[in-house]
Amino acid sequence: MQLEDLRVVLKVAEFRSITAAATHLDMQMATASAAVKRIEAALGVELFVRTTRHLRLSSAGERYLPQCISAMSMLDQAKQTIHNDLDIISGEIRLAVSSDLGRNIAIPWVDDFMVQHPKVTLRAHISDSNVDFYRDALDIALRYGAPADSNVYGFKICNVPRLLVASPSYLELQDAPKHPKDLLNHQGLFYQLQNILNDTWHFSGNESGADKTYKVKPKAYCAANDGDLVRRWCVAGKGVAVKSSLDIANDLLAGRVVPLLTDYNIPQGELWLICPSRQSITPTVRLLRDMFRERTKALLMQLVERGFLQKNVLAD
Repeated sequence: MQLEDLRVVLKVAEFRSITAAATHLDMQMATASAAVKRIEAALGVELFVRTTRHLRLSSAGERYLPQCISAMSMLDQAKQTIHNDLDIISGEIRLAVSSDLGRNIAIPWVDDFMVQHPKVTLRAHISDSNVDFYRDALDIALRYGAPADSNVYGFKICNVPRLLVASPSYLELQDAPKHPKDLLNHQGLFYQLQNILNDTWHFSGNESGADKTYKVKPKAYCAANDGDLVRRWCVAGKGVAVKSSLDIANDLLAGRVVPLLTDYNIPQGELWLICPSRQSITPTVRLLRDMFRERTKALLMQLVERGFLQKNVLAD
């Protein structure tokens, strides 16, 4: 009896579907079905009752599989304990990261990490959609915002100010806004997630000794469910956009975009590394966490030194 076959059986039991288990494990359905048959042959009993539409545990499966789950958990914990004790940096990283941050910042950093640790491999999930660790077979996710699910574990990487930016070519055709209300006369570039258009921007600032807040809804000139596309539109001079300072850092430093309304503040975000369980926090994950913290701090420091950000952004 092979342990990998047993892992497949446990995943089939979890999803109540050979097809769903195969998709989660990134294998052919026939391969998953063959693994189930081998385990059942080795035991001499059927673990599942199958119909044309449904699959459920047999009475034997109901008795046998919970004990297997406990046994596999103990084996996985023992393996992780050994790796923790030896600080082994190896294995596959299944990382989810948003489109803009992933393509332009995070994945190049992970590439450097893999050069330093050649036993590490990468499977990247580049998407701005919400993460489902179990459906998408992920180990870690690098995401803006603290985790809302109390069942997952998260490490704050850094503070992430947001900036209103536009390209010099756009500002040659349009006067730079001097007040948030001026944005009503500008072309807005917006991010859309699950059919929700994020087309309202919030600003705060001090005017004549009084704190003021503004909620502005510019004209939606272009919108996309891909943050990297919004950034590219902005660099190409199509309009103004509110972007994470990390996503736009290289463009700011290269002069491809410039910050606008710098006397006003936009609500600040945070970058977090999220794990589905404590068991997934391996030596490799901890080292990646430290690397992300070091790299983001260095990049934010460059923005501070060039006057794009205030130094307090570097505070924990």
